[in-house]
Amino acid sequence: MSSPAKEIRRDFPWALSTLFGLGGFSSMPGTVGSAVCCLIVMPVVSTPLLLFLIVLFSVLGVWGAGKYSRDRGLSDPSEVIVDEAVGVWISMLGHVTSVAASGYLLPALFLFRVFDILKPIPVSTAEKLPGGWGIMADDVVAGVLANLLLWAFRWIFIGDGFVRLFG
Repeated sequence: MSSPAKEIRRDFPWALSTLFGLGGFSSMPGTVGSAVCCLIVMPVVSTPLLLFLIVLFSVLGVWGAGKYSRDRGLSDPSEVIVDEAVGVWISMLGHVTSVAASGYLLPALFLFRVFDILKPIPVSTAEKLPGGWGIMADDVVAGVLANLLLWAFRWIFIGDGFVRLFG
């Protein structure tokens, strides 16, 4: 039997992990957090900036999510969504390079959420890492899988992949 979660302290690890409380806003915190994080980066998206945000939030997220979850006495609190931010940004990396290229935003978001919810083997394996590493790693892997699948779709259906494969 697990012990009840401890009281929430509104400190820096809480603000970082829950994206200033956004993770507690809905019964679907991962989906809401992912969608909001997509929209947040859209006006300023560029590959170098997005890569910087991914690295920054990954490093801070491992620490903050780990500390917040330890403080709460939970292994992966549902309100922790900094991992969703990183994962969805990874899924967008290289695809959504400008507002003009925002047509890839919904497919990137959709594929990321599918991998994050279904947790196929590489995602579920990453989730087993301890503390903040496991909280962050499954979403990083889900984002990488979504990104790679989107590149494959683009190559087959928009590039010359279909012709190369079947021509």
